[in-house]
Amino acid sequence: MQRLVRLVRELSSPSILVVGDLILDRYVEGNASRVSPEAPVLVFEKQDQRLLLGGACNVAANLVGLGARASVLGVIGTDSMGATLRELLTEGSIDTTPVVVDASRPTTLKTRYVSKTAQVLRVDTERRHSLEGPIKRQMLDYLGQRPFPHEAVLLSDYGKGVLDREVIEAAIAAAHSNGGIIVVDPKGTDYEKYRGVDILTPNREEAIRATGIEINGLDDLNRAATRLREITGVPAATITLGKDGIYFEAEKGESRIIPTEAKAVFDVTGAGDTVVAALTLARACGASLEDSVRFANVAAGIVVGRFGTWAVSRTEILTRLGQQSAGKILTLDEAISVAGLLRTEGRRLVFTNGCFDILHAGHTDYLARAKTYGDALMVGINTDESVRALGKGDDRPINRLEDRCAVLAALAAVTYVVPFGDETPLQLIKAVTPHVLVKGEDWRDKGVVGEQWVSDHGGTVVLLPLRPGCSTTETIERVRTGRRG
Repeated sequence: MQRLVRLVRELSSPSILVVGDLILDRYVEGNASRVSPEAPVLVFEKQDQRLLLGGACNVAANLVGLGARASVLGVIGTDSMGATLRELLTEGSIDTTPVVVDASRPTTLKTRYVSKTAQVLRVDTERRHSLEGPIKRQMLDYLGQRPFPHEAVLLSDYGKGVLDREVIEAAIAAAHSNGGIIVVDPKGTDYEKYRGVDILTPNREEAIRATGIEINGLDDLNRAATRLREITGVPAATITLGKDGIYFEAEKGESRIIPTEAKAVFDVTGAGDTVVAALTLARACGASLEDSVRFANVAAGIVVGRFGTWAVSRTEILTRLGQQSAGKILTLDEAISVAGLLRTEGRRLVFTNGCFDILHAGHTDYLARAKTYGDALMVGINTDESVRALGKGDDRPINRLEDRCAVLAALAAVTYVVPFGDETPLQLIKAVTPHVLVKGEDWRDKGVVGEQWVSDHGGTVVLLPLRPGCSTTETIERVRTGRRG
């Protein structure tokens, strides 16, 4: 354990190039509860949508989350989706300088229609043909730079045509030109094209398809690993096993399975991207394969305790290893980590939100009752800017965010405080997915923000009665007029 803690603390921030398929993921949320009178198909009533980094872009986001400097080399179109994808990458501190624009193909877009957490339809906008002409030349020219400007290369193959043999060979040569490593998250059954890479990370099903060996136990894994080494020439094989952990061959020749770190699995989305990113980062920093696998395994154990794709940070890993504990006032990343830990420990998270500008007896009574519905109470609090955006007046908030957070954190009933800058806490609620969402009963007819999301994920919504005669607005008015309460 201490060795792994030391590894996390000593990791540097290497420059890692992710080469592969750049994908924009669009999640359209809505309701599909009735059948069309025109045809035997569901009618989907759209309510909201989210745009997220997918494919190689999500791998790069995981690298940045873990402290690496990530760049992406791939292809986008000249369409609006391409512009959106580049914008999301830039917002995520991912270098888009190497990105190639191809007017002949659309930006790869995966649109998932989701009703009550169930995916009812996926629509893919893409072209799978290999790159050619000037577009491929731009890719090869970037990989042909000497000295090569990156310390490691990660190939993220989603089978969209970017990673053909020529591009892969150029990437391998580029990584090895300055003593760097190259890792591949493979696709398909033709693994001979990956010959020369340093680490290969297929999952169980991919390894079965690539080797033709049915995997039911450790002996089968050993045989599949031997075959993978024969096909690709990798020094040691690594196979991810989902809930069963990660199989790998150590430098001394022995093989083993590192069991999963997750106490409970809620969503495996993005776990493979987290594994390959963490593994690449650790190896690029000089860690042994075994320590790198253990590091990746802890990171994956955090991801599967969440809903959706969220990049893991080193701080979260140290927290999971028992080396750091989150204080009461959290960032969004810390809140996501805390929510995941509570969930895997089987503890109930209660969430509520507000401006909490001038704390009064109504607030303390409300928060104390909210806490009784679970093991931990997380309070979302509007930033100063979002308070003003709510139209409460140019002179609001009376107290700045730092002071409001400090006062809330001092209350025994409040376990965590999380500032949010949006007008509503919807994105924060989706990020932490509480077991219980609490609001005042005055929201009964207004519609509680996040109610649908929490209900769809198995949670409950509680409306609490408010203490009569207690109001921040009334308190401020009494101060202004000098009237006693």
